[in-house]
Amino acid sequence: MSICGEDREVADPWFTGDFQATWDDVTEGCKTLLDLLTFPGELVLASGSPRRLELLEQVGISCIVDPSDGEEWSQETSPAAYVEELSQEKVLDVADRHPDSWLLGSDTVVALDGEIMGKPGSADEAFEMLSKLSGRTHHVYTGVTLVRTSRGTVLYHKTFSTSTEVTFYDLSDDMIEDYILTGEPFDKAGAYGIQGRGAVLVKEIRGDYNTVVGLPVAEVYHQLTE
Repeated sequence: MSICGEDREVADPWFTGDFQATWDDVTEGCKTLLDLLTFPGELVLASGSPRRLELLEQVGISCIVDPSDGEEWSQETSPAAYVEELSQEKVLDVADRHPDSWLLGSDTVVALDGEIMGKPGSADEAFEMLSKLSGRTHHVYTGVTLVRTSRGTVLYHKTFSTSTEVTFYDLSDDMIEDYILTGEPFDKAGAYGIQGRGAVLVKEIRGDYNTVVGLPVAEVYHQLTE
């Protein structure tokens, strides 16, 4: 599913049956997010992103970090579907190593005029991305997959995505070059970090700030407790 305004089917690689009764048994007596995340296993973050780890820790959720080595998918799809597929791939990549755990995978991209922008591979690519974003409005999509395993069996699986609209100031070439020299763009989707020095590039956002940072922690909470 998606909360980005698209009604469509997402392929589920985990199971096809109705596991609601089992899930009800597992969550009986769990009243808070922390109860859910710690009953009875651990939360494994299938991402090496320090920003996602920090966001989870900010709301009191401790994690075991086990970064996925999952490969990127074809970009010939919608941005929402793309990040959802990548988030599922990350969880699938580490699931066998954590048979009794909560697992969380997430991925973020920037989209402008149908083009999906991931992390730049070079200074030239970062300059090209930031030049395209200059003075324009783009969308940031973050996909999330949550899975609960018990004795190697999947009890719960949910995949969703969120989207935030971001508008940049007009950026001069000198400003872009100076920002690239900080080194900040190279591990960021769209070549900027809104939570860092890249904040000065952003004129306005509409939507969830943490979606742009890399994980919509409030939506994760509500997806778990709805």
